[in-house]
Amino acid sequence: MPSRERGARGNIDVNGNVILYWIADLTGPSQSHPPSCHYPVSRHGFDIFGKRALIAMTVERTSKSSAARDIAGKIALRRQDTPPGENYKWIALSNTTLGVLMATVNSSIILIAMPAIFTGIGINPLAPGETNYFLWLLLGYMVVTATLLVTFGRISDIFGRVKLYNLGFAVFTLGSILLFLTPSQGNTGALEMIIFRLVQGVGAGFLFANSTAILIDAFPARQRGMAMGINQVAAIVGSLAGLILGGILATINWRMVFLISVPIGIFGTVWAFLMLRETATAHGDRRIDWPGNVTFALGLTILLLGITYGIEPYGDSPMGWGNPGVIAAIVVGILLLLLFIWIELRSDHPMFRLELFRIRMFSFGNLSVFLSALAQGGLQFMIVIWLQGIWLPLHGYSFEVTPLWAGIYMIPLMVGFIVMGPISGILSDRFGSRFFATLGMVLTAIGFLGLTALPADFSYAVFAPLLLLLGLGLGMFAAPNTTAIMNSVPAEHRGVASGMRATFQNAASLLSIGVFFSIVTAGLAAALPSSLFNGLSQAGLPAPLATTISHLPPTAALFAAFLGYNPMGTLLPPSALHALPASSQAALLSKEFFPNLIASPFMVGLHAVFYIAAGMCIVAAIASYFRGKRYIHGQEDQADTVAEGAVAAGETVEASSILEPAD
Repeated sequence: MPSRERGARGNIDVNGNVILYWIADLTGPSQSHPPSCHYPVSRHGFDIFGKRALIAMTVERTSKSSAARDIAGKIALRRQDTPPGENYKWIALSNTTLGVLMATVNSSIILIAMPAIFTGIGINPLAPGETNYFLWLLLGYMVVTATLLVTFGRISDIFGRVKLYNLGFAVFTLGSILLFLTPSQGNTGALEMIIFRLVQGVGAGFLFANSTAILIDAFPARQRGMAMGINQVAAIVGSLAGLILGGILATINWRMVFLISVPIGIFGTVWAFLMLRETATAHGDRRIDWPGNVTFALGLTILLLGITYGIEPYGDSPMGWGNPGVIAAIVVGILLLLLFIWIELRSDHPMFRLELFRIRMFSFGNLSVFLSALAQGGLQFMIVIWLQGIWLPLHGYSFEVTPLWAGIYMIPLMVGFIVMGPISGILSDRFGSRFFATLGMVLTAIGFLGLTALPADFSYAVFAPLLLLLGLGLGMFAAPNTTAIMNSVPAEHRGVASGMRATFQNAASLLSIGVFFSIVTAGLAAALPSSLFNGLSQAGLPAPLATTISHLPPTAALFAAFLGYNPMGTLLPPSALHALPASSQAALLSKEFFPNLIASPFMVGLHAVFYIAAGMCIVAAIASYFRGKRYIHGQEDQADTVAEGAVAAGETVEASSILEPAD
């Protein structure tokens, strides 16, 4: 049985010799032969796993050095076309899954650890003028990631997805190291942490923009849904595992919250550098659409900042939507995004590939993912406030430990996604994405409607199955939809397509948080003052002081519950609290006082949010259904079938073909 060679590759050594390498199968006769060559050669090899050998052939430097250079040039041109090994797809899957896991863990890990972080640097995040630090640490990471995804996707199509994905690992690790080493205290320390957090966001942007495209490049069409399912399971696991990790590590030392990413980041950076390969052809047009990049980045950033500051109180209003600065930011952001579309329609090398929306699968898939993210992006945020501010204290948990336990009680959501994500991905590889993505959104809508039937103090035996149903629905939707979007675009545009999809998802999630929080806060602002005034008066607080406290914006109380503080401890002035009898102090600061006050008005707003989310999921299901039948751009499945048939037949790829001139 003749040996089988897997194609030659080459480099030039320090002496100017050309080194050719090829893999030979040693399970048959050992007379492995080198590629055809008419120059003096020397050979050597070493055993790999006892069955294969890496054979090296040195084309020695002779008077025919021009011929040697010619060989090296052709090898360099053809090296990118050499197919990777059979196991490369699993290397790509494991590395990109690690990258996504690390990035999503860090998107949520500080939620639970914020009290320890602010205590460590000596800041009260709820004090007047300090809330901005809280918002920027919480949402700045998401803002910078959402803003840069399309730009990074386009740049990756030009210069190489693996290169910039690896750069993302390195930048993210650098940001984690800087956060761990934050040198200052007070406001200076908070500002440093925000800057370092933005550095992390830049690294995460490179990871998110390229991980999906790298997987699509590495896997044949018949396995992409499975790969997407596993990869996106890492995303949901990371977002929930971050809550638990943050709570555990913060009890040790707040710096451990950031240190945990450093060894993972270093390992991932080195692993990606050594093992990942550029399997896609770099884009021929290397020009960058600077006007489009600048207007898009500025427009989306200003718009998202306007939405972020809209949830802060302004003057006598509980929300900031009447703030002239917020209004101006939203208007300017929208105008810049409209200008961006005008620029892209006239650009010869656009950043945002608007022509991709002519592909039905791409346009309806992205509409579905935008509506899905708009429906469930604020889900975790609102359920965490529900658990931490009402349910957990009513069940005997102190406010200080509620952040950790909120993450634990949300595990059924993660379990549902873990179970259904890979299964729906595998099935969509066989039967297409439309049925699974559509049904996933329908199940998610049913889950939201189920939550509207729950009271503030619910039975966990009913709550857990509803979370599980939500996880199953989201898991059933995510992998098939992402795979369908990426399968529908040309290979040379996968980077920018991945960035566009992720931008729709991340921007919608931020918008969801702002809108949902505003709805709940509006409900509280209308009903809470009278309830709070009555409760404070009955506890013995003087009427003028009770009136003042009852008209404070409810945002501060919600932020306090979210951060693990007793909200009454932050609302009541210490002097007024100490002037009350001990029994009154104990009643006001008890675990039950604040939850019982806000439960009724909070649930009115929360139920409205769940109804809106259910409606968005239904619209997403309709959009998903109208995506059409299975579509793979360029009939890539045929190419995969041919390649797999050649491997199965044991056909030899002649190494000498590398030395032939390119067509």
